[in-house]
Amino acid sequence: MASPTSSVITLHINGEKFTLPVDHRTTLLDALRERLTLTGTKKGCDQGQCGACTVLLDGRRTVACLQLAVAAEGREITTIEGVAEEDRLHPVQQAFLELDGYQCGYCTPGQICSAIGVLREHAEGVPSAVTDDIRPEAGPPPLTPEEIRERMSGNLCRCGAYVAIVEAVARAAADGDRTAAVTESEEAGA
Repeated sequence: MASPTSSVITLHINGEKFTLPVDHRTTLLDALRERLTLTGTKKGCDQGQCGACTVLLDGRRTVACLQLAVAAEGREITTIEGVAEEDRLHPVQQAFLELDGYQCGYCTPGQICSAIGVLREHAEGVPSAVTDDIRPEAGPPPLTPEEIRERMSGNLCRCGAYVAIVEAVARAAADGDRTAAVTESEEAGA
């Protein structure tokens, strides 16, 4: 039985359901790492400033250290453990691997989850602080290195792998554009 300061919640993580009792003050980060042993999500600053704990919540990036677990109930949570499709790496993971978008690797799970969120936001036309034309009819801005750096600025890398991270995000975006173009041409030919 739950006390007045705790609840039994069900979290939808990486396509699976997990039911667990949690104190109302438990962060999503602590629930993932300490209660469910999903340790890919890293604890960095524990203050929402470094991005090491970034996960996707309903497809949007969020820092899990500031998200209460009870507030995530019923929402779709994707951690680094859930971004690959079976034995095939996500295009962002593949780009990070090929372009050495990591050094020590501690921030890499958060960087990858954030990059996936960035690419989705960009495709949806969400502007950043450096976007020149923010009118909806302008569509997504060019994904320049400046645009990528701004969008990824909430994720810190103590090793300084920023150049490779920007290159990896750009490659994943280009690979996604090529995949979308192939899919569209296949659908047109069907």
